[in-house]
Amino acid sequence: MANESDANLPLAVLIDADNANPSIVEGLLTEVAKLGTASVKRIYGDWTTPNLSSWKSVLLEYAIQPIQQFRYTSGKNATDSAMIIDAMDLLYTGNFSGFCLVSSDSDFTRLAARIRESGKWVYGFGERKTPRAFVSACDRFIYTEVFVQAQDEVDKASVSAKAKTLRGNTKLINLIRSAIEAASDENGWAQLSPVGSFINKTANDFDPRNYGFAKLSELVKAIGLFEIDRREHRIYVKDNRKKTKS
Repeated sequence: MANESDANLPLAVLIDADNANPSIVEGLLTEVAKLGTASVKRIYGDWTTPNLSSWKSVLLEYAIQPIQQFRYTSGKNATDSAMIIDAMDLLYTGNFSGFCLVSSDSDFTRLAARIRESGKWVYGFGERKTPRAFVSACDRFIYTEVFVQAQDEVDKASVSAKAKTLRGNTKLINLIRSAIEAASDENGWAQLSPVGSFINKTANDFDPRNYGFAKLSELVKAIGLFEIDRREHRIYVKDNRKKTKS
């Protein structure tokens, strides 16, 4: 499997128009650019229906290719089938190192698993309502709500208010503590980058933006249970419960 987050990593971006919103596209493609290069950008739906009309200007602006799929039978999602078939065709070309599947539909769970079995990265993008099975089937899953939130406008008052809520999130606190423990030295200090890597491997849908912070360092600082130290342009963290050895 290729290295993750390689700027030259060729990616296929496949969007389920019935289960995604046009407002996420700018943020979505910005996120994809952090992971690699979107060599293919396709979106699937029945473009003869009025409910997809809001997509049309977005497709032109971002050069996303619309794939027409008529609804042959009421209650059956032909769009999903078309997207799955295209994904497998692209997989067999061997030209892509990863796939970005944009949908909140659990029907793509097996597709994600199959692509990963072929040694390719799978990045899922969907709303928080996305079934856990699909989330878990991806290498990483990013909730699209973060693309439409004003993450850069977190003032001191809101940070203070969030800190109390964050400290009450036992699952989050234990996740961060476990990551620090796994990456720490004998004095309990851990470099933040390995901590972040451990967290992403443990919880593939983790994202500090889910909690209203642009960076992991900001989230850890806001919680108030961890000590932070900056050394030569690197950030180190320590669980405040751990005492430094003398």
